[in-house]
Amino acid sequence: MTDEGAETVVRRDRFSGGPARGFMSSLAADERIFAADLAVDRAHVLMLAEQEIIDDDEAAEILGALDAVETAGHGALPDGEDVHEAIESAVIDRIGPVGGKMHTARSRNDEVAACLRYQLREDLLSAIEATIALRESLLETAAEHLDTTMPGYTHLQPAQPITVAHFLCSYEATIARDTARLRDAYDRTNQSPLGAAAFAGTPFDIDRERTAELLGFDGVMRNSMDAAAARDFLAEVTAALAAHATTLSGLAEDLIVYSNKGFLELSDAYSSTSSIMPQKKNPDTMELTRGVAGDAIGSVTGVLSTLKGLPRAYNRDLQRAHGHAFEAIDVVTEASAVAAGAVSTANWDSEALAAAAGEGFSTATGIADLLAMAGIPFRTAHELVAHAAEAAETQPEGVTAANLDAAAEAVLGESLFEHVTEAAIEEALDPAASVASRDSVGGPAPTAVDATIEAATADVDAHTAAVADRRSALETAADMLDTEVLDRV
Repeated sequence: MTDEGAETVVRRDRFSGGPARGFMSSLAADERIFAADLAVDRAHVLMLAEQEIIDDDEAAEILGALDAVETAGHGALPDGEDVHEAIESAVIDRIGPVGGKMHTARSRNDEVAACLRYQLREDLLSAIEATIALRESLLETAAEHLDTTMPGYTHLQPAQPITVAHFLCSYEATIARDTARLRDAYDRTNQSPLGAAAFAGTPFDIDRERTAELLGFDGVMRNSMDAAAARDFLAEVTAALAAHATTLSGLAEDLIVYSNKGFLELSDAYSSTSSIMPQKKNPDTMELTRGVAGDAIGSVTGVLSTLKGLPRAYNRDLQRAHGHAFEAIDVVTEASAVAAGAVSTANWDSEALAAAAGEGFSTATGIADLLAMAGIPFRTAHELVAHAAEAAETQPEGVTAANLDAAAEAVLGESLFEHVTEAAIEEALDPAASVASRDSVGGPAPTAVDATIEAATADVDAHTAAVADRRSALETAADMLDTEVLDRV
């Protein structure tokens, strides 16, 4: 054994015992980044050989050992503080002290940061794809319900009639921003910290751009201390996931409420029954989707609480940070997929929705708008309509043109029909006609929603293409890395 090998054994022996070893170890949790670490190791070793920092024969030995470690799997790794140390130990066990040269010109600090970013970017693409699939589900269902009138609510009180299409597109618009936030987070995550070493760089003549290229990173982080220390990408990712999970919770809540009102029925695949009440059909998947927001918000809190007040460069606290991001991305991605399936398979009861669309004098604002367009000041029109609504509270037929005319006599001192026709009033009282009249950009009129769907579909296509480009870039880099390794082993 060489002096170098003896020194390595002595160091391992000194820091290998005691009850704190298990507390410090992240090896089991690191299974998620096992493949990422192997890729980072290979890219680093290739670069070291290309820069003539290690010999070609040594690089070939190390790369061959890494292949054997990969074949054996994470479960075959020796005990260690983490997967990075365990893989290095496994390589040294196979080929001797020369295996220790794979760690030349780097630290676990830049190594772990690179592995986290490498794995998280893959997970981010899956999360983005899940949001896109949900948007597609919302838009496809909306296109089927352009004319399905339904009640719109504020404060859970009947407010104004809208359509199912308009309601669904409102969520698609929010999720479009969720998609964009996740995509932005991906781009900031996909920067290479490798080569920063512990935090102060290295005297070796390394090529950071080369390892970034081999690993599919878009570029290198320009400051070595920032590269090793920064975990703001974890905070950004979890925050974006929490925002999306909050959107999902709102959608889930609405579907639960509408299911309760009889406006829609969720598919059996997205429902369950009671263990004791056989007649029950419960929207359990939506309740769980609603609950995911709490998990995601907790993840943001976990990451930020870990990062708060840390001194610069590396601190072992950071070992606790990334688990929150991985947990959040898993559960939110799954919830997105479930929500997409629930939306696409739900059955909307158009008759029940239409019957409820006019409840609570929901066309009142439409009447006030009609009067304002006829020249009556809107605030006066608002008072007139409110007067009619109050007077009609005990009438089963609700507000009628006659009620409104009587209110006009009380408020204006003249007949309402001096300003608008009775036919126009009757039309404005009809929920479907009220919806059709609201054709401003982004409004609920079928023509307006149709235009919204067209624009949203184009945006979905653009996001789909952007994800495909990023996946293609990662695949190209992975193929390059595999080819370079094969040429040297």
